Order: sequence, then C-alpha cells, then structure tokens
Amino acid sequence: MNALDRHRSFNALAETINGLFKAEVIQRRGPWRHLEAVEFATLTWVDWFNTRRLLEPIGYVPPAEYEARYYAQAPAA
Repeated sequence: MNALDRHRSFNALAETINGLFKAEVIQRRGPWRHLEAVEFATLTWVDWFNTRRLLEPIGYVPPAEYEARYYAQAPAA
C-alpha cells in the first residue's frame, strides 16, 4: 500500500467516525444552546466509544477490557 492509499484509508475511517458521532450525538440530542454542552457531550461519547462500547469482533467486550486482557497475557519483555 502506498502513501496515498494509506491516506485515503485513514480519511475514510475518519469520515465514518465523524458520521457516526453526528448521527448518534449531534443530531439526536440537539439543538444545542451552548458550546460547553457540545464539548461535554463529545467527551462523554469519545469516552464511551474508546472504553465501554461492546464490540462483536472481539467477543462483545469493551476495547479497554480487551486491551487490558491482551497486555496481562503478553510475555514480559
């Protein structure tokens, strides 16, 4: 994969995440009266997305739990 293809892949992933965020938070919970409310909702959603959402490909466990299990099983360097 060349650099341009990697860039396109990263851009596609970013667009997917942005669309998901807009659909789940911005459009569903709006209208927004204050920037602080949007910022707090964004932080809450990112925390959920990165640490607590259940992912089917990894056995319906949150990403943070899966990562902790991985490092607990990894041999010491």
